Amino acid sequence: MLDIAIVGAGPAGLLTALRLHQQGFRPRIYESVQELKPLGVGVDIKVYGTQEIDEIGLLDEFRAISVDAEDSIFFNGYGQEIYAEKCGVHMGYLYEQRFVHRGTLQMLFYRTVLERLGADSIVLGARITGYRQDADSVTLELQHRDGRTEEVRHDAVIAADGINSAVRKQMHPESATPHYSGITMWRGVTVRKPFRGGHTILHIGDPRVSSMIIYPIADNVDGEGSQLINWVVEAERDETIEDWNQRGTVDEVLPYYDQVKIPFLDVQQLMRDAREVYLFPLIRHDPLDNWVEGRVVLLGDAAHAMYPRGGNGISQALVDARVITEKLVEYADPHEAFVAFDAERREPVNRIVMNMRGEGYEVIRRMVAERTDGKPFDDIEQVLPLAEADAIFSKYHALVGQPRPGWEAGQATGFRTWAETGVSR
Repeated sequence: MLDIAIVGAGPAGLLTALRLHQQGFRPRIYESVQELKPLGVGVDIKVYGTQEIDEIGLLDEFRAISVDAEDSIFFNGYGQEIYAEKCGVHMGYLYEQRFVHRGTLQMLFYRTVLERLGADSIVLGARITGYRQDADSVTLELQHRDGRTEEVRHDAVIAADGINSAVRKQMHPESATPHYSGITMWRGVTVRKPFRGGHTILHIGDPRVSSMIIYPIADNVDGEGSQLINWVVEAERDETIEDWNQRGTVDEVLPYYDQVKIPFLDVQQLMRDAREVYLFPLIRHDPLDNWVEGRVVLLGDAAHAMYPRGGNGISQALVDARVITEKLVEYADPHEAFVAFDAERREPVNRIVMNMRGEGYEVIRRMVAERTDGKPFDDIEQVLPLAEADAIFSKYHALVGQPRPGWEAGQATGFRTWAETGVSR
């Protein structure tokens, strides 16, 4: 059985370890931080990501820490409804779409790795500074937090060390310098009572100016029925540091939402009441033309860092974990397995990377803003016909690997009236 190293104990690296363990492998994970903590804000796990979690035997535990998504509703900059669709099983998929705190999900995977693989399966405080390899093995160069340096040898290395991957920088030095898009995300969480029953994601604003996404990520966080609400605002800002942990304030983005009037949610108050706010610039990492060098392969954000839009970054990483394991079972030679993984995953994921640089299905909000010259509308059907919006959404869902149930049979799946979404005007 191959002796495999995994670089990085984020969700991608941890789930890869669990997938490999299912097939009899005993990988070892090297993580640069001294202590894993539930950091970050919300992530949107798509139906295909939930399936990956189910197949690792953690669906019940995942459901316990997350929120089921039922409705997804799109609004212009005035709070007028543009389009809505059901989510997950409520649309007809076999699995749920679920919202969760990224750090909470990571800690679930972490605890499970320790339980199934043992405490010695993860080496904390060990930063990878480089690697070299020969025909039979890979040597990782480690820098420990206590100042020690060490070299360790493994038969193969899976690099899941994230957006600032040290392995990717060595494998692809020409891609080491990413480019700032000019857009920054304000990512916050607020404790408040559920809106619309507590299972809805909102998409708000004219994206030519600013865009906002809101969804719940945890239930009953105060023992009184309140939810932890995740919200994200995109706007232009002079920023260059790619760091998930920069603290920010809402002062710069509050004015963008002065005119938003949604009956069931005070958007401005939601931002003002934030428990914490982080800044994260949208950085363009050009798609790579190869994820493999010998016995070393890139996976997750290290291979295909994409804008954190639409929940596809983490969900695609979960798919990576399954496919890399399948190839290592199929091929005795790790290089052959990694090449087969690259051949199956890289091109379709790179297409998603480029799509996420654009607007994805959020394009409908820009289309409405352009067709109305940024003004309120009287009849959305005269601005963006339901059939046109449905076609846009169906194309997007197919792109990311989750074709809409019934679409090929000509069944429309979007809806518009407030009665259908469960809220009266």
